[in-house]
Amino acid sequence: MAGDDGTGEDGSWEVAAFAAGLTSLAASTVEAYRRDVDAFAAWAGRLEVVDPRAVDRRLVRRYVAYLGTRGRSPRTVARAVSSLRRYFGWLRRRGVVAADPTAGLAPPKGTARLPRVLRADEIHQLLDEAPPVAADGATPDPAVRARDDAVLELLYGSGLRVAELCGLRRSDVDVAGRRVVVWGKGAKQRQVPLSPPAATALERWLATGRAALLAAAGVGPDAVGETVFVNRRGRPLTPRDVRRLLDRRAPVPTHPHALRHSFATHLLDGGADLRVVQELLGHSDLATTQRYTHVSRERLRKVVDATHPRA
Repeated sequence: MAGDDGTGEDGSWEVAAFAAGLTSLAASTVEAYRRDVDAFAAWAGRLEVVDPRAVDRRLVRRYVAYLGTRGRSPRTVARAVSSLRRYFGWLRRRGVVAADPTAGLAPPKGTARLPRVLRADEIHQLLDEAPPVAADGATPDPAVRARDDAVLELLYGSGLRVAELCGLRRSDVDVAGRRVVVWGKGAKQRQVPLSPPAATALERWLATGRAALLAAAGVGPDAVGETVFVNRRGRPLTPRDVRRLLDRRAPVPTHPHALRHSFATHLLDGGADLRVVQELLGHSDLATTQRYTHVSRERLRKVVDATHPRA
């Protein structure tokens, strides 16, 4: 609880109160903002700056330079600047600081990193081929295989964020109508279609696999309620579980978000309208979707360079 001097439970920085106020953002985004501000506060503390009111523009610029010397990528530094902007803007609105030391501060420019897009053969290996046998030669659990198939088909076939997938409830899924209701960032709802393979995989998982996995974990169905996907311990599936799933199944090192990137890029490669892709991905700003057009152009350029006799 804040004291009369405006200090919070984490000292005068009030990072916990700042994070608690970010109610419109996804939990992972809130956590990233909190980590960034905590890191800055810890760094400033080593310089004997223990109060945000003592922070000036020069100190913030010094911190940005420090991150660069620590080998942080331009993208990571840009996120840190964004976090500090939001934090000091919050302090200024509350009257804690008289001026925002991050006003007009530009993050370092760097080469934009294109999203990792899986090739057609990598998608085939991931979705269609039997998963590799475990190191001890054990046959993969059919219930786990059913769950993993449904997870991967949804991530690639419908372009879901991993947090959206983990948050799915039974009432969100309409297998017969081949659609799923997704709750995205800021609790925004959208409806996306299910591909035929995704509908088939989901139906198999919900019909037999889910109950089998819960029974093997010794957990009753009431313990997880309407949650669609569960892990081997009979608890709701987490993003970390999905990353481990991909570690087992992917032919190359792959992050769950790469399947969403691949979904969008392959749609645009096939001639899909940009605004349709925006709607499917749940982007509020078309500019966010437009980066996938750069990926598509880059892919086309590589194809021309590799195959055209005059390239």
